[in-house]
Amino acid sequence: MNLEFSAEDNAFRAEVRAFLEESYPKDIAAKQAAGEELGRDDYLRWHQILASKGWSVTNWPVEYGGTGWTPTQKYIWQQETARIDALQLISFGVSMVGPVIYTFGTPEQKAKHLPGIREGTVWWCQGYSEPGSGSDLASLRTKAVREGDHYILNGQKTWTTMAQHADWGFFLCRTDPDAKKQEGISFILADMRTKGIEVRPIILLDGAHEVNDVFLEDVKVPVENRVYEENKGWTVAKFLLAHERSGIAGVARSKRGVDKIRQIAGTEFADDGGKLINEPNFRRKIAELEIDLTALEYTELRSLAGENAGKGPGPETSILKIKGTEIQQRITELALEAVGHYGAPYFRGFPNDGDNAHPIGPDYAQQAAPRYFNVRKTSIYGGSNEIQRNIIAKMVLGL
Repeated sequence: MNLEFSAEDNAFRAEVRAFLEESYPKDIAAKQAAGEELGRDDYLRWHQILASKGWSVTNWPVEYGGTGWTPTQKYIWQQETARIDALQLISFGVSMVGPVIYTFGTPEQKAKHLPGIREGTVWWCQGYSEPGSGSDLASLRTKAVREGDHYILNGQKTWTTMAQHADWGFFLCRTDPDAKKQEGISFILADMRTKGIEVRPIILLDGAHEVNDVFLEDVKVPVENRVYEENKGWTVAKFLLAHERSGIAGVARSKRGVDKIRQIAGTEFADDGGKLINEPNFRRKIAELEIDLTALEYTELRSLAGENAGKGPGPETSILKIKGTEIQQRITELALEAVGHYGAPYFRGFPNDGDNAHPIGPDYAQQAAPRYFNVRKTSIYGGSNEIQRNIIAKMVLGL
């Protein structure tokens, strides 16, 4: 896809590229290249570097610290950060609860929470899914019972990403058990250090501690931590999910993923002894992937243009979510196919140092299987792709 850029946009790209070259931490880049696990300090350090530049909340309104960038500048930013594989900021604050608070929150909530989200000093987690209430989120059972000027929270949330690092969490809780499923739910903020909150790890297929169970037992939270009206949390929840889904497509990073597959295929051999990149069937798979990715890119650009014109995320974010996550999964599948048997010797928790460092094959081969396993989640989180198809059928096609 060839886009024409103005002289101003090219100057902006040069500025971004120079900033990234100078400011992106070399030690973090080295850890990424080696496939090492990244910690809270790594993410927050990069966030704070961006905040010092004024570039940490690129999609926020200028009045709350946003950049005021045009859709083209946002597109360039995505391209350039993907080009060097820069860490993506943890989305729960910047892309989810931040927009909720500046849209629905009180002046006091904005003053209390937005600066920490923007500056990268407060880590947030999302308490939506529950055992038995994943895709059917409205069936959630976590309760918030009002007692004077506090709510008492009881229940369980699951698949809570990075909750082990979180300072604050935002939770959907049922405040009216007699109302219909989508009604009687409230959106409540909670300090994760509050008595009664317990975080237990869930180890994923790739061996990482990325998600958790969160247990809430008689957790006392001030009523002032409720965002928007009581029993109107479903309105807030849908707004947040639209913002979450619009960021899941990940076009720029998928393009980098396709480039990486080309590099791998230029190194690995096909069954006939030639380079894999010259094998017709493999080349066809790459071409099909690039065609679908180009179509997705145009859709994302239309969405960006709509947001710049004052139109918030709509049902088209479901299209971005479905196609974006399917492409991400196809990329990891193709990478695993490209490395062949070198991707096989992967064991959860296998030591990655000393004599056991990358026992067989190049580094990219050792990372292929864990990435493949991890990316299985993308078609489920943010609202499963099956649910997104229902949304499209109803909201776009009118069925």
